[in-house]
Amino acid sequence: MILKKLFVTLALLLPVSLFSQGYPGEKSQWEGCDRYDFKVEGRDAIVVVPTQAAPGRPWICRPAFFDAFASVDKALLKEGWHIAYYDVTHLYGSPRAVRLFKSFYDYVVPAFGLSPKMTIEGFSRGGYFAFNWAAAHPETVACMYVDAPVCDINTWPRQTDKARWPEFLAEWDVREEEVDADFRGNALPLLPAIAAARIPIISVCGAADRTVPFEKNMLPVEEAYRALRGIVEVIAKPGCDHHPHSLADPSPVVDFVKQSSK
Repeated sequence: MILKKLFVTLALLLPVSLFSQGYPGEKSQWEGCDRYDFKVEGRDAIVVVPTQAAPGRPWICRPAFFDAFASVDKALLKEGWHIAYYDVTHLYGSPRAVRLFKSFYDYVVPAFGLSPKMTIEGFSRGGYFAFNWAAAHPETVACMYVDAPVCDINTWPRQTDKARWPEFLAEWDVREEEVDADFRGNALPLLPAIAAARIPIISVCGAADRTVPFEKNMLPVEEAYRALRGIVEVIAKPGCDHHPHSLADPSPVVDFVKQSSK
């Protein structure tokens, strides 16, 4: 463990050129930068390496939907951020998903010389994972960017995508009657742990979202997090449904993420 921490510390001080010869995976291009595709515990993983890494080698990571509505990722890449992805899309933020993601995190931080703290980025069901990850491993999170996030599993998929509801129950290994508003995987019960770590949160949501209703998901999370004295900023897009995600001008999110990661 001591040697691993020493390696990470040294990695943060070294230029990107010293790492490029030893990166794992198949090399291609994404937005003009080197992209590396590989697997961790049999699941797809991606890291995009900026042309010139920003000081401290910051990174933003998605657990689902790589390259979807990626305006924030592309803007950060241009500013020297690494862009990462690990596919736990259909695992619903379960304990297994968190364990798998920890294996990914433990691998990529030394392999790519990344900062020990990342921005966790969750779109839709990826937001559900983001809250579960931040509560379980707050020491790894500089800030959270969640976009139209599932915060209460009783809305999605239970009410708005019932075909996936049995998948959720099977993945979490719970009975339907055990899943209520206080279910341990929902965002609200996780907020005290996240607030205790002083993790800032920014969220972009459609105010007219019919798939993941804003008033039943991010709105109560915003109110509860403020009550816990947590830093949270929510941008609600008037008249917008679940899609499109993100913002035409991503600068409010980019600025928040950069400031929170200093």
